[in-house]
Amino acid sequence: QITYPVTGKLSLLAEQIERELNDHDVVVMVSGDTGYYSLLPYLKKKFTANPIEVVPGISSMTFAFARLNEVWHDADLMSFHGRQPAPEKLVYEAGKKMGFLTDPEYNPAHIARILIDAGWPKETRAAALERLSYDDEKIVDSTLEVLTELEGFGHSVMVVLG
Repeated sequence: QITYPVTGKLSLLAEQIERELNDHDVVVMVSGDTGYYSLLPYLKKKFTANPIEVVPGISSMTFAFARLNEVWHDADLMSFHGRQPAPEKLVYEAGKKMGFLTDPEYNPAHIARILIDAGWPKETRAAALERLSYDDEKIVDSTLEVLTELEGFGHSVMVVLG
């Protein structure tokens, strides 16, 4: 059994997978949601001749909204993980729900400041949820104003309930 870490160098990962595919099947295991800003599009594009079977775990968005006892069928789901949603998608509307994937730069504190600057009331309910389903799971369920001071939560889910 060979293990190869998935880093930011996807071309090196692809080379390793290509070498291994000559002798046997390859499993690529990543955290996060399959097909939702994931490694899947890259693998499908790079390995068109190889069948890919996707085995999902529970979605981090599903998990986050469940932890907050909220439905998410009416939520706008976006990502700040390596990208930024269009500003018009962040405009305040009463009753609007949003779920975000975060990263170390665009963590919940940074996103909370962006939303307040975009007109969201400081007292809007907002939550940061990290390491969901693990023993050291962390959830801060508070307001946008409180989240502006939150440290960490770089790879997490943020939920905003307007």
